[in-house]
Amino acid sequence: MANRAGSADLPLHGGHVPPWLGVRTASLGAVMSQAIIHHYGRDELLRRLAHPFWFQSFGAVMGMDWHSSGITTSVIGALKRGLAPLSGELGLHVCGGRGKQSRRTPDELVAIGDRVGLDGAALARTSRLVAKVDSAAVQDGFDLYLHGFIVADDGQWVVVQQGMNGAARQARRYHWSSEGLGSFVDAPHAAIEGRGGGEIVNLTDRRAAASRDAQLDLLRDLGPDRIAREAAALEPPKPTAKDDQPMLPHLVLPGHHDVRPADVMIRRLHGTLAAAAENGPADFPELLLVPGVGARTVRSLAMVAEIIHGAPCRFADPARFSLAHGGKDRHPYPVPIKVFDRTIAVMKDAVGKAKLGNEEKLAAIRRLDAQARAMERHATGLTLPDFVAEEFRNAHDYGGRSVFGWEPPVADERAAGSV
Repeated sequence: MANRAGSADLPLHGGHVPPWLGVRTASLGAVMSQAIIHHYGRDELLRRLAHPFWFQSFGAVMGMDWHSSGITTSVIGALKRGLAPLSGELGLHVCGGRGKQSRRTPDELVAIGDRVGLDGAALARTSRLVAKVDSAAVQDGFDLYLHGFIVADDGQWVVVQQGMNGAARQARRYHWSSEGLGSFVDAPHAAIEGRGGGEIVNLTDRRAAASRDAQLDLLRDLGPDRIAREAAALEPPKPTAKDDQPMLPHLVLPGHHDVRPADVMIRRLHGTLAAAAENGPADFPELLLVPGVGARTVRSLAMVAEIIHGAPCRFADPARFSLAHGGKDRHPYPVPIKVFDRTIAVMKDAVGKAKLGNEEKLAAIRRLDAQARAMERHATGLTLPDFVAEEFRNAHDYGGRSVFGWEPPVADERAAGSV
């Protein structure tokens, strides 16, 4: 997985995560993290958190607003709550957060260092320096308000922080990774997310090394007043093609709340639906031993499995993963609480048994993901609008809930599918 994962536009949204959803996102985020570490190791989880496309998809599968800036706060908060009781077992610690919590990050890192034998003071310095680079050295018009620091017992870390541009109603998320990091001021980012908003002064670009040195020389030789006078007399040169910032692959997250056909790779959705409907109940009976689990839960499990096992190229359409457990604002549909709870129950059971050496259920979830990928080559199915309409029809039976309350039964309710 490459260090530079790309960029994306994030509409700036307010609001908060209701408690009934927050407890579930913490549980699902923790058990998915455990599964990734079990299959691929702790370093792989850190690499994924440094990948902006995966990060957005991870938040979407947990019932958060699939396209908004709020996913950053929600994912960091869910991991901080969900992984805290497992920090000793996993050797992974989540610090920081939004606002006041972000300013407590250095103190949290010092405490963790004292507890596990790391240089907490050095980690605290790293935290401050990362924040300073994105707030001062990268002058892009976004004011930082969130800083999350995930550190492992061996000293590897990932930083996810976010800034806002209130006038433009946009947010920009920055991903940092200690893996392969040689310098804090020479192209250190794993990725930057955000809509282009004009010229960016990025003094961390490796091509700006001469500029950084020259600025120090000017300040020493001329002083600030003369620099200001000289700058006023200069016409800024036009950038050449050679000097232009190279374009990274980027994900454009639109302003609309609803999930539209253009937001979803329908072929992959059909593969997931086919694997759950045709192969899930028949080929994976061990998944169905949890009471109440049916084809609808297997469909969500297939999307969770893709988050755990999918390659980076699978996450170009994070909207698709919101079709696992809906969204708190009824987009693409209300959160199906019964399905969500049974997804968590199956995952906890599978991870728990795997810890004891019984890999059967966790392996079945992995095979479900592989089956969905195989079937997407030829599967057909509902259009996205029909799929969403079906979810709304069944929302009451699935325990549909949103920030607006519980979903009532629909007047022309059809026979609901198994949960």
